[in-house]
Amino acid sequence: MANVENTEVVSKNFIEQIIDKDLAEGVYDTVHTRFPPEPNGYLHIGHAKSILLNYGLAQKYGGKFNMRFDDTNPTKEKAEFVESIKADIAWLGADWEDRLFFASNYFDQMYEGAVKLIQKGKAYVSDLSADEIREYRGTLTEPGKEDPYSKRSIEENLKLFTEMKEGKYADGEKVLRARIDMASPNINMRDPILYRVAHMSHQNTGDKWCIYPMYDFAHPIEDAIEGITHSICTLEFEDHRPLYDWVVRELEYSHPPKQIEFAKMYLTNVVTGKRYIKKLVEEGIVDGWDDPRLVSIAALRRRGFTPESIKMFVELCGVSKSNSSVDYAMLEYCIREDLKLKRPRLMAALDPVKLIIDNYPEGQTELLDVANNLENEELGSRQVPFGRELYIDREDFMEEPPKKYFRLFPGNEVRLMNAYFVTCTGCVKDENGKVIEVHCTYDPETKCGTGFTGRKVKGTIHWVPAKEAVKAEVRLYENIIDEEKGVYNEDGSLNLNPNSLTVLKECYLEPAAAEAKPYESFQFVRQGYFCVDYKDSKPGAPVFNRIVSLKSSYVLPKNN
Repeated sequence: MANVENTEVVSKNFIEQIIDKDLAEGVYDTVHTRFPPEPNGYLHIGHAKSILLNYGLAQKYGGKFNMRFDDTNPTKEKAEFVESIKADIAWLGADWEDRLFFASNYFDQMYEGAVKLIQKGKAYVSDLSADEIREYRGTLTEPGKEDPYSKRSIEENLKLFTEMKEGKYADGEKVLRARIDMASPNINMRDPILYRVAHMSHQNTGDKWCIYPMYDFAHPIEDAIEGITHSICTLEFEDHRPLYDWVVRELEYSHPPKQIEFAKMYLTNVVTGKRYIKKLVEEGIVDGWDDPRLVSIAALRRRGFTPESIKMFVELCGVSKSNSSVDYAMLEYCIREDLKLKRPRLMAALDPVKLIIDNYPEGQTELLDVANNLENEELGSRQVPFGRELYIDREDFMEEPPKKYFRLFPGNEVRLMNAYFVTCTGCVKDENGKVIEVHCTYDPETKCGTGFTGRKVKGTIHWVPAKEAVKAEVRLYENIIDEEKGVYNEDGSLNLNPNSLTVLKECYLEPAAAEAKPYESFQFVRQGYFCVDYKDSKPGAPVFNRIVSLKSSYVLPKNN
């Protein structure tokens, strides 16, 4: 198992060095971070990295961590997304305490900030359309052109901006732009838009506003108001940092925050784009934003991943300034490592066929002691009923087996796990030739745990007591993307794997499965780790999702 506690990540040579320097030089006397998602969809595994990084820095330096919704765009935001994000962050263990904020709570201060910029001659109202603004902005190799409305007087700009707020203009008719430098080599500094007109109801402020601030203007103000010291964001905002600094400088905040960028975390062959997931949901290809084939945090939780496994994964990935991709198999490695010593084992027949022990006394049932986890004795043991009729997995019997097949076939003897040796005597088939019963005899002297030291057998198979078995639905998942073809087709559509979900309707599990609660997980012997589905399980009719198979070819890199 990887020693995550001692894993050195790049952040200790990069972000934390910046923080150490700031504290040593008295730039800040504390550390205050935040996680600021836009509530326009569910969070995914990449967001987990940002959440845990920001929260972890606050914890390490004895500082504070804020939860803030950047809800400045009412066209895409919903209260549903707000609640899902709060649940995800709480599940990951990032505690914002009493510091839950909304950018929309600061709309008054943002408006006042815009007025201040106008009064300083640093902002003006423009009548250019969106297309015209794009045209005037220039290109990466050519400077922009002055906005013809940039010469308006301070008085006229104040009047027009007030009228924008009062709803006198249609959407897109006017915008407020910063007056910076249309010839700047950084295109983000070429008089960016600060406010636009949008007659839309907001999920938090209702119909109070018909103008809304742009993200690049709102975000530094939010950070400054909340006293954020280090604004940790992803690498695509690096070119926006000069604008971030310009806003807090021109608005004259006494303790301006510092923006620091790090690389996003990309997983191979997964879908994280909200537009694509939304389409999958709307077309019924997946069962909502929390479908276990997705990598939203809600989907991973539903599938059975744990907060500890996500934290291990994030720490193993590290933090850097260079974009790179991570194999999804590393995430699977982390959940196996987390569960293997924590979760009890259960025997399950996912493709069941009845096994009848002809010489076992009819009507007799005995209770056998079975260890809950062979690698962790502290999990204790349970008692499993054993009788004449059992279920085994169909793959554990063959009439004409190949060489080195050590399970049941006519004349062969195997051990029933935690029970007795049995010898196969034959089978019964239906009219279509399908095996419906396997018959055998048992040797009562070979009971497990009695010190039997006689003959040896090469095969051991698991079983489930037929009379007491719990019938369940089991769902087996593969990547929703066809990994051989890649994520996208040439036309931009997704390469979907038609076999991403297999539903097994008639599986039989040990009696202990009857008491399983939503999200509770187990290791099914030889099958993998499984979790009770919180959404579709019903009393007496449990549904289990396979979290991950037992083995993988993935090997943890040596530098970890």
